[in-house]
Amino acid sequence: MSVYEYLPAEIARLGVTRKAAGLVLDQVQTHARLSREREERAREGPAEILNLSELVITMWECVEWERIAHVMTEQQMPVYIPGQDPRVGRREEQRMQRVALDVAAAEQRGGAPAEMPRHRVYRIVAQQAGSPSEPRLTVHMMASSLGEAAHRAWTVYGRPGGLYQQGSYRITSVEQVLPEPGELL
Repeated sequence: MSVYEYLPAEIARLGVTRKAAGLVLDQVQTHARLSREREERAREGPAEILNLSELVITMWECVEWERIAHVMTEQQMPVYIPGQDPRVGRREEQRMQRVALDVAAAEQRGGAPAEMPRHRVYRIVAQQAGSPSEPRLTVHMMASSLGEAAHRAWTVYGRPGGLYQQGSYRITSVEQVLPEPGELL
């Protein structure tokens, strides 16, 4: 059985924390403003069919940028240093406890050692074949690779009677959104 080393919200927060490292308050506030604008665009965009969506991801990131700006103001940090942010350490401790509990539960259920593949969040876009002007279906999924993300989306939505089959949809793009491409966990 697989155990998630990082959950999507943890990946989003960690990405923001890494980007904020070494920034001054004005820069963090600019990122917070841009993040709020991105969240508003996501609110105005088409609704997604899963709980893991562009809107949810942008909300996690926005909250983290705003939290960091608040921490810097409260602690009068001239530059953001994650090691001086008490919540960063607490979150990592909580994540490690969650992973340990998940591994123990998985091994208890299955008897075999739990797998911990490196999952990322991918955006999978599908469009009706031959109708580029028709609305697209967008889903976000956890997977360990682009290929696995496309396969999982097709497994869920491409089966007979599924959304992709009903509208003759085909997957047109798969891209990694969390962590950002090139960013390591």
